[in-house]
Formats: sequence, C-alpha cells, structure tokens
Amino acid sequence: MNPNRTKTLLDNGLPAIGTGAGYGSPWAAGALAQAGFDWVLMDTQHGVWDTEALHTAILAVSQAGATPVVRVLQNNFGVINRSLDDGVLGVIVPMVETAEDAEQAADAMRYPPQGRRSMANPYLTTIHGDHYSSQANDRVFLAVQIESATAVDNAEDILSTDGVDGCWVGPADMALTMGLTLDDIAIHQQHNEAVAHVVTICQKLGKFAGYACSTIEMGKRRIAEGFTFVNVGGDPMFIAEGSKRYLEEMRG
Repeated sequence: MNPNRTKTLLDNGLPAIGTGAGYGSPWAAGALAQAGFDWVLMDTQHGVWDTEALHTAILAVSQAGATPVVRVLQNNFGVINRSLDDGVLGVIVPMVETAEDAEQAADAMRYPPQGRRSMANPYLTTIHGDHYSSQANDRVFLAVQIESATAVDNAEDILSTDGVDGCWVGPADMALTMGLTLDDIAIHQQHNEAVAHVVTICQKLGKFAGYACSTIEMGKRRIAEGFTFVNVGGDPMFIAEGSKRYLEEMRG
C-alpha cells in the first residue's frame, strides 16, 4: 500500500497543510491537490457533495499525490465505513463530545482487532496500491472534532481513546457553545485558553492537533502554537477572492 503523505508528516510531528473542497466539484478538488497541498478535505457535512462526484474527487486528489480526507456527515459506523471503502485515507468526525463518542468513531475506522470495520475489497481502495486490507489500519487516520465547550472539558478522555489519532478544532461552534460570538474567535481569553488546552492535551498524549483555519495568518499562528493538521482557504474562498481581484485589476 502506498504511504499516506499526511499521516507520515503528522507521525513525524511536521505540519500537514490542507485546504477545503466544499463545492462538490471533483475537478476543483483535483486542482487543489495539484497545487501542492498535503491534503484536500471533501466536506460532506457542510459541503454539497453527491456520491459520484465524491468518488471522482477521491481519485483526482489521490492521483495528484495529496491525501483524500472526508469530513463525514455524522458519527455513524456505516457512514465512516463507507467513506473508507470509497478510498478516503483520513476521516474527520464532527461533534465528538465524550469518550463514548470517540470510541464509536474509532470502532468504525479500522479492521479487527483494532476496530470493527467491515472487510471488503472495493475498487476505490485499490488506487492506494497492493495489500490494502493488511496495511490500511496503519495508513488511515481519524481526527475527531473538538468543537464545543463540553468537548474541551472532556478533551483528555476523548483524545486518550485508542484509535483516535488526533483532533481538528472547530473554532466557530466552540465559540458559540461558550456563549461567545464569532467575532470572539482567537481573541477572547476563554476561547484562547480552550484552544491552548486542546493542543497541550494532544502534545501530552502524542496525538496530532488540528485546527480549521480560514486565513493564512490564522494558519501560521496555529502552526506556531503547535498545531500540525491545519487547513487554509478552500474552493469557495479561492474562487471568490481570486475572481474579485482579477476583476478589480481589469477595471482599474
């Protein structure tokens, strides 16, 4: 089985820089991978992906040498199993708030004895090379989302769960569940302390810390703080900002 570029970086404590594909276009996802990002996130929770487009995107991203990552719609055994059978190498699970939630996600990620993933040999897993079924447990990774005040309180129990490789902080939902506003993200003391707590727990347990960034400035800040699974931008932002800049320059 071919190496998982992102997991290799994370296992060595190095930043893996990704970006988001939410518009449901496999060609856009492939172009983002070709740009050189380590991983491309196909967001099936908040994006507009249909099944066939997602399959094509996984092929396009893999062919370009990046890691195909999916944020699943929900913490569900069948949904996670299906994503892995579709050739995904990294899974992000939203709204994990307790150790029990983390165990549920981890159970679906790997074949026995590490988990309960159902054995099959679907075509899309073969794009990652020979011996997939015997090596997949060591090549896939699970990032649980820490995105609520409850999850922050339970971060150590969540991240201590076997089979959880790391986390991906969702700053917006985290702020709202704390009674803060979106304007308080990365500014308010309570939010900053929560984020610092999560990265400290990850470092203590040897798990990777991730953060959903939007801007370059935020991405650089989080990497400096010890986060390694970091994404910046995405197809909606790149299209909007790029087209606006070109139009403004053309009109003078």
